[in-house]
Amino acid sequence: MKQKEYSRKEFVKGMAIAAAGFMIVPRHVLGGKGFIAPSDKITVGIVGAGGKGRQNAEALLKLKDVQITAIADPVKYWDLKDFYYKSIAGREPVKEMIESHYRSGNTDFKISEYTDFREMLEKESSLDAIMCSTPDNTHAYVSIKALRAGKHVYCEKPLTHNIWEARKVREIASESGLATQMGNVLHSGDGIRQTVEYLRDGAIGKVKEAHTWVPASRWNPGLKGLPAGPTLDEREMGWDLWLGPTPYMPCHKEYTPVAWRDFWALGCGALGDFGCHDLDAATWAFNLHAPESVEVLPAGFSNADIAPYGEIGYYHFAKKGNQPEFKQVWYSGGLQPARPELLPDDVELPNRGSLFIGKKGIIVTGAGGSNPQIYPEKRREKYNPPKPSIPRSNGHYRDWIDAIKGGPAASSNFEYGARLTEITLLGVLSLRLGGKKIEWDSENMQVKGMPEADQYLREPVRPGWEMS
Repeated sequence: MKQKEYSRKEFVKGMAIAAAGFMIVPRHVLGGKGFIAPSDKITVGIVGAGGKGRQNAEALLKLKDVQITAIADPVKYWDLKDFYYKSIAGREPVKEMIESHYRSGNTDFKISEYTDFREMLEKESSLDAIMCSTPDNTHAYVSIKALRAGKHVYCEKPLTHNIWEARKVREIASESGLATQMGNVLHSGDGIRQTVEYLRDGAIGKVKEAHTWVPASRWNPGLKGLPAGPTLDEREMGWDLWLGPTPYMPCHKEYTPVAWRDFWALGCGALGDFGCHDLDAATWAFNLHAPESVEVLPAGFSNADIAPYGEIGYYHFAKKGNQPEFKQVWYSGGLQPARPELLPDDVELPNRGSLFIGKKGIIVTGAGGSNPQIYPEKRREKYNPPKPSIPRSNGHYRDWIDAIKGGPAASSNFEYGARLTEITLLGVLSLRLGGKKIEWDSENMQVKGMPEADQYLREPVRPGWEMS
């Protein structure tokens, strides 16, 4: 009788609240795992506060329904004013930037500060999401730890350092149901969407071939292998956290900042840096998955430790399901394709871009598939572009936040991001094998007849840093 009376009272109370025009409902009633009401602020923890980490944090500060509440990085301070990022970064300057931004509305605002992101995940249980801007070799470990902790994840590109990691991260992200986004920001531009729509619409007829180039080269042009120069104070650098799952190697000054990209143990060279940006348009337009073969040749010196100055590579995709037969050629380090005959005399190929060759013309784009231009000009004048068929983005970071709040999945979520990363890393794999042509068995995640590739498909992991 007491239970019935209690239930009736609660029911009457609930009806009264509803009649008044509102009802407070627990978050878990409204949605499933990871659900956040659209009106709530998303709390984000920053993992990695170097140059790119600072840029990503600045982007989140522009979103009024986001609040950064914690930061983790082993390095206190980076002076990057005269370097690529032209900023002051590191845990303390980025923390100060974040706090200064929020203090305009709350003079006492402070965020939590950690050297080890694992401690942040353990102590900051209220975090909704994390943003990972660390070197390539720790992307998978950070993403997996965060997903396992129930956090939505934004991770820089390439999504992982090897192909096994890409598949594992995709698997865990899919199981979790959490909102994810890879940091290839050009994917959210209107330009790449126009390019994809033009290609799918037959703007230049059937396309079987694309050429893509970036000017990127080595950060350390004088080195021919691992550095032998002065080492840095590993405790001050938090080198153990930099290495993460990577087997131990001494901390040399040539690795920091950003120049870690030159070394296979930590980065993935120019192809790993730019592939997820500039191979995106072709992958998206033609629904590319697994290439049948890949051959990427080094331009200039490289070996088992260090990436080359430039590259020229050949991807061959066989017709399979919705994937057409397709050839993708990649260039870096200043190399470019031959000038196409259909390009007007007064037009130059951009410093970075792509060339799509069709039966009825060509499309030349800028970086990341942006700014598509159709040639010959007569073809462009006669072409009637289709109505937009791909939803336009509200912004790369905005789309991730909206996905966290129950909106559509971000367009470079880990399902797509892992696929694009795997395509990119197959080229890196060919380079690491000395430029050998690899025949790819995607189903079994093996290079046919080349067991020496296995060490790079799933790299050895330091004890205590296993990923599962």
